[in-house]
Formats: sequence, structure tokens, C-alpha cells
Amino acid sequence: MENRQVTIRSASAFDIPDMADLLAGLFEIEKDFSADFKKQETGLGLLFSDSDRARVLVAEKDERIIGMATAQLVVSTAEGALSALVEDVVVAASERGGGTGTMLLNALSDWAVKRKATRMQLLADRTNQAALGFYRRLGWSETGMIALRMTAMPMDGR
Repeated sequence: MENRQVTIRSASAFDIPDMADLLAGLFEIEKDFSADFKKQETGLGLLFSDSDRARVLVAEKDERIIGMATAQLVVSTAEGALSALVEDVVVAASERGGGTGTMLLNALSDWAVKRKATRMQLLADRTNQAALGFYRRLGWSETGMIALRMTAMPMDGR
């Protein structure tokens, strides 16, 4: 998929350093997370190893990675079908507003539809008004759900 000078393509392990840099910028905004190259490298590697259920894309311009997006298929019991969980969407600050984020999400949507996913979902930082506005302009809507998390560990009867 191309738009003027931007090309969307499948990422490879060769792209991990650039993707980790983009994620570090994202994690400066999303205070729930922090940049850790080794963790990002491991996570991306896990996505690459499950190409049937995961998709990792990069946006390239002038032979430079300027954006990335990832999605994973999960089973939705509510839908009775697959759902695509969009894990990461980030475009370099200097490249925002040029359509790259839209191109990345469109490519993820095409991938999800081909795999018979009936819904896409994502989490966004509630303080990131620019991202929330972007998603709303693309037709994403908020739900009544809230995100909860905890570190995976034995529950010891709790």
C-alpha cells in the first residue's frame, strides 16, 4: 500500500530497532508503560513467530521507518467470532497528520477482514487527545468498558 512517498509493508526482525524507537516515543505519552528495548524486541519477536494470528506493519518513507502498527487475533465470545486487538499504532511526531496512521489502520483492517474478524479494538491513553481525535475521525467509538490489568501470577486464593 502506497501514498505518495509512504509505503506500508510487513515488518521484519531487521526493523526492530526502528520500531523500538517509535514505541519509546509512544511510551513517553502512555504513562502506563515504559520503554525497554529488550522487552519490545521480545514482544515483536513473539508477534513475528505467530504470523497466522498476528500482523506487524511498518510505514516507510525515503528508506526510513516512520510508523508502525500491530494487531493480534483473539476470540470474542460476545461476537462468536475473531476480533483483532490493535496493540500498537505510532507514527513519528514529525510525520503525523499526513495520512500514515490511517494507512496503517486500513492495512490492519484489510488483514483482519481477510481472517474473518468481525471487530477491531484498541486501547488508547485517555490523556492523548490527539490520538483519541484521530481514532474518532476514522470512525472508532468508545465503549462503556474500562481496561483493567495486573501482573500475571498465581492468585493464592485471592
